[in-house]
Amino acid sequence: MTCDRKLHLGAFMRPVSLHTGAWRYPGSYPDANFNFAHLKSFAQKLEAAKFDAFFMADHLAVLNMPVEALKRSHTVTSFEPFTLLSALASVTSRIGLVATASTTFDEPYHIARRFASLDHISEGRAGWNIVTTSNPDAALNFGLEEHVEHGERYHRAREFYDVVTGLWDSFADNAFPRDVESGVYVDPAKMHVLDHKGEELSVRGPLNIARAPQGWPVIVQAGQSEPGRQLAAETAEMVFCSPRDLAAGKAL
Repeated sequence: MTCDRKLHLGAFMRPVSLHTGAWRYPGSYPDANFNFAHLKSFAQKLEAAKFDAFFMADHLAVLNMPVEALKRSHTVTSFEPFTLLSALASVTSRIGLVATASTTFDEPYHIARRFASLDHISEGRAGWNIVTTSNPDAALNFGLEEHVEHGERYHRAREFYDVVTGLWDSFADNAFPRDVESGVYVDPAKMHVLDHKGEELSVRGPLNIARAPQGWPVIVQAGQSEPGRQLAAETAEMVFCSPRDLAAGKAL
C-alpha cells in the first residue's frame, strides 16, 4: 500500500517577513508593509507556488524592543489583519487567509463576526490564529495599568473559543430560503440563540451574519506554555510552533 505524502506549506507573514531587517535585503521593497501592490503580488506568487496559507502575525502595540533595534526593524508596524486579508481575498482564489486575533483584548462577538465575514468574502478560506497577547504594552492600549496574568488569559481564551464557535452556529446552513414568491428571507426556526453565561463572558447571540461557508473557519493555535499547549490540544486544527529540532517538535 502506497502512502500519498505531501508537504503542506504556509507563509508566516507580518505582512511581509518576520525577519527584522528583511527590508534591507538586495532587491527587496522597503515600503512593502504598507504597499498593497507589493502585498498583492506576494500573495499571488504564494498561491501560484501552491502554498496552503498566508498566515498573518499581528501585535496590538509597538513591539517592546530596545530603541536601537526598534529603529532598524520593519516589523514595528503593519496593516490590521482583517482589512488586509479581505482585500487579498479579492485578488486570490485558493490560498487560505489566516488572521491573528486576540482573546484578551477583544470581544467574542466582534471576532465571530469578522471571521465569518472574511470566510464569506474569501468563499471559505478564512482561519483564526487564537492568541492571548504576550506583549505587556498591549494592555496599556486597552485601559489597563498592567498585563492580564498568564493563566487568566488562557482561562478566558478557552471560554472565548466556545462562545465564538457557538456564535458561528447561530444559523443552520439552510436558514435563508430567500423565497421571493413567499417573501420569506430567513426561517426563524433555524436561528439559534446562544445565551452564554460563563465565568468570564456573557453573550446572548445570535450572530447577525449567515453561517460561514466553512461553518467554522480553520482554528490555529501557537501556545508553547503548558496552558497554551492545552488550549491547542482542545481547540486547534493546526498548531503553529518553532521547535529547535525534530526531537523537540515530536515532544511538543
